[in-house]
Amino acid sequence: MEITIDNLTLLLGLLLLIGVITAKFSTRLGVPSLVLFIIVGMVLNTYFFFDNAPMTQFIGTLALIIILFEGGLQTKWSNVKSVYKPSLSLATIGVVVTTLSIGVAAKFILDVTWLEGMLFGAIVGSTDAAAVFSVLGNKNIKPNISSTLEAESGSNDPMAIFLTVAFLQLIQFPGLNPGTLVLSFFWQMGMGLLLGLALGAASVWIINRINLDSSGLYPVLSISLAIFTYAFTSILEASGLLAVYVMAIVVGNQDLTYRHSIVRFNEGFAWMMQIVMFILLGLLVFPQHLPGIAWQGIVLSILLIAVARPLGVYLSLSLSKTFTVKEKFFISWAGLKGAVPIVLATYPMVANIENNEIIFNVVFFVVLLSALIQGTTISPLANYLKLAGEEKRPIAHSIELVSIGKTNNEMLEILINEDAYITNQAIKDISLPEKTLISAVIRDNELITPMGDTVIKANDTLYVLANKSQRKQVNELLNSKRGFTSHF
Repeated sequence: MEITIDNLTLLLGLLLLIGVITAKFSTRLGVPSLVLFIIVGMVLNTYFFFDNAPMTQFIGTLALIIILFEGGLQTKWSNVKSVYKPSLSLATIGVVVTTLSIGVAAKFILDVTWLEGMLFGAIVGSTDAAAVFSVLGNKNIKPNISSTLEAESGSNDPMAIFLTVAFLQLIQFPGLNPGTLVLSFFWQMGMGLLLGLALGAASVWIINRINLDSSGLYPVLSISLAIFTYAFTSILEASGLLAVYVMAIVVGNQDLTYRHSIVRFNEGFAWMMQIVMFILLGLLVFPQHLPGIAWQGIVLSILLIAVARPLGVYLSLSLSKTFTVKEKFFISWAGLKGAVPIVLATYPMVANIENNEIIFNVVFFVVLLSALIQGTTISPLANYLKLAGEEKRPIAHSIELVSIGKTNNEMLEILINEDAYITNQAIKDISLPEKTLISAVIRDNELITPMGDTVIKANDTLYVLANKSQRKQVNELLNSKRGFTSHF
């Protein structure tokens, strides 16, 4: 096929359209959507030649920024703070143990050097947040487990990237001092964390203070801040992905203007990037090359799932009393591979090291078999181990004030706590700030038109039209505990 702008545009449209359709059918088939995306890419491979590792690396890095930002936005700090210690242990010690153990196996099974074996281990050492939670879907997994998996998946990418780059440098520059790499590690992680916190606070201030001409620009502003966070941190040779994830958690746990639009935009954008990434993986794999390394790929995939990942989980959580044995087993089984190994597998290709094609093709097997084996069994396993409750009910309501950005008013969505002083009070008896109006009450997924004698109940969701400058005060007022006296 002749490569033209029109052909490329048509291909992109087809990729996204097919990706959305396959995502729809993946749930019915019980197969993770990423498997179908990969298959689509492999089918297109026979009609469209694509062998551009640098372009894949660039698109993949951008995809990781979007996916991590979206994941951080929806991460509740109240859930994560109780499990941050085991999560960090999994994201550091767990990744190192997984890397070393599967690296030893790769050295002998692939007949490569020790450093190349460790490089392969680093590439497949981390888990993928998008893959894990797209598979879990609406399953109501125990909060401590889901929060741990979420925090681990979001924070273990920087460790995998550091190890991958470190082993690549040792391969390319045999005389490199290992002490330099150790210092680099602490700089990358420490500065990545600090810059993530600082830029997260700055992003909240910018989003809430700036008046844009259109409400549709706020989601664009949020993603531009995430990309800036990554780029600025990376220029300083710190971990840009860690900074993005931390920045997103900070932003996601603050009151934001046009929050609903920002979250929904990034959710859709993250889906689009997942579709593009996994289809690109299929495009980069040449089916005629796979039979020659099929058994090696299958054996390493099984060893990763059944030995290396569990070893990393049990060793990193050996001192933790947070989880039972069956919960640790479930965490080890939920270590799905996804976009990160795809991106990291392009690093050896760009560096043009020996055996880079073998490493990439084996990574293909790892991602595909992880999705097929772990992805199709993770939900039944959660039910079997009694770690999942009833399916989460989707939120059937969302209201957001649609107007030009210059308005000083916005619609606040406020969930009323059980101990809030306004519970069991009529709206007419609640002292609200001037020009503040309760516009809707959602109770048990039913919309109640608020009247003066409407009584507010615990767990009601109120939609309040208020001035932007009074966002914090209104939130504090409506969820203040009993005995509170309003000053409005």
